[in-house]
Amino acid sequence: MATRTSQMTTAQRLLLLITLAAVVLAVFWFVSGKGDALQPKPANPASAADARKQLDELTVAPRGSMDGYDRKKYPHWDNQGNNCNTREFVLKRDGKDVKAGSDCAPTSGSWTSIYDGETWTKPTDVDIDHMVPLAQSWVSGAKSWTDEKRRQFANDLTRPQLFAVTDNVNQEKSDKAPDQWKPPLVSFWCTYATDWITVKHYYGLTITTAEKSALSDMLGRC
Repeated sequence: MATRTSQMTTAQRLLLLITLAAVVLAVFWFVSGKGDALQPKPANPASAADARKQLDELTVAPRGSMDGYDRKKYPHWDNQGNNCNTREFVLKRDGKDVKAGSDCAPTSGSWTSIYDGETWTKPTDVDIDHMVPLAQSWVSGAKSWTDEKRRQFANDLTRPQLFAVTDNVNQEKSDKAPDQWKPPLVSFWCTYATDWITVKHYYGLTITTAEKSALSDMLGRC
């Protein structure tokens, strides 16, 4: 009986050691930055064919009024766990060799902007851009949404909605639609159009005639 008890204790200790080793490995994986590979990324860009189909399904309507718009009606940035908010999460996801403090604020790394191809090594040189700007969503249907749905839109990490981009380029884009502004990097126009369409289609937002024409032209570069 004593021998059996000893064998059970040994097995339990072995299981405990294996569990502790797994925890230590996981901690090392993330601290060393290798855990970045586990960061979820938006789905791959839609194909041009799928984007054209979705574009045709969008409701064409005049751009609405900005009356009542306030960024506070789009609560962000949400807590994403591990002391990270949505902005910090995207900075780590979109960056390379990103290191962060215990508060999740990046301390080093590099970020290549999809809008202009420029690479930056200071997190202050990049903004987190909403592919479809908050104000654009407001004038194309989000005005009637609940605050909770606008929160989802402003923090959406599943759709191609949030990206780390050059700060002054993001400021140039501001709240403009594709008929008013396009990325300086022409080779990105195809993806810009498919991403814009994907987001608007998922949320059931409207587009204007000029916006649809601009998106269609950009899809021609795919």
